[in-house]
Amino acid sequence: MASGAASYDALLRDAAVALTAAGIDNTRFEARLLLAHAAGVTIEWLVAHGGEAAPLAVAEALRELTARRIRREPMAYVVGEREFWGLSFKVSPAVLVPRPDSETLIEAALALIPGRAEPWRILDLGVGSGCLLLTLLREFPNARGVGMDASAAALAVAEANAEALGVASRLRLVEGDWRQPGWVERLAGPFDLLVSNPPYVETAAIAGLMPDVARFEPHLALDGGPDGLVAYRAISGEAARLVVPGGRVLIEAGEGQAAEISALLSTEGFVPGRPWKDLGGIDRIVPATH
Repeated sequence: MASGAASYDALLRDAAVALTAAGIDNTRFEARLLLAHAAGVTIEWLVAHGGEAAPLAVAEALRELTARRIRREPMAYVVGEREFWGLSFKVSPAVLVPRPDSETLIEAALALIPGRAEPWRILDLGVGSGCLLLTLLREFPNARGVGMDASAAALAVAEANAEALGVASRLRLVEGDWRQPGWVERLAGPFDLLVSNPPYVETAAIAGLMPDVARFEPHLALDGGPDGLVAYRAISGEAARLVVPGGRVLIEAGEGQAAEISALLSTEGFVPGRPWKDLGGIDRIVPATH
């Protein structure tokens, strides 16, 4: 080992100690992710070459990345990507970090939508990073999708992900806000499937979320209004115009919201099904048929 140059293993230990001191969980795992990103290598490479001297540039990059994580910036923003459904999605502070709970929607779609080869039309309201819609376009190879978001920066992230995942030719992205009149007409529906992970946190509760979320993730994608249901009212109120007869809605819910969302959809002529539970046993996805 060159004089003064720390090994990859030593850098890993130092980063883990710093993360532990900051009260962050899974420090060894996170430190290894940060080091791999700083070095531009895989975790498997780090395991095999841990005793080798690391370039000083890698040590400096790791210090900067670790400092960002200690400030509680989400790991996905620090490294610029997050895995979802086995796919890699670019993320930035313009979009919510994709979460494992949301994979429940993909599971529900694959179970409830017959014919993987059919040319389904899919709409994603609040497309964000594109994790839901782009994953569905990968799973339904002849489907076409429209993703709407109020944030131009979020749409840029979704577009980059669509290019990387090879589905851009089957995707149209639309800047639009369901809080403003005329948004439905911009989507050129109707669709066979409407999916959404809308904002569902009560406004007053945002400040009490984990600092990673409250301080860094976009409030536009979190704030569901005073009761957390504002977006659901907007979506359900127009769902009959957006979904073909016999088509489906799959919408993500916050904890304890599934019954109220089902009631909103039922009022608009949809037949809700039994909610799909996430890995934590929470009613996470509300399905409904038009």
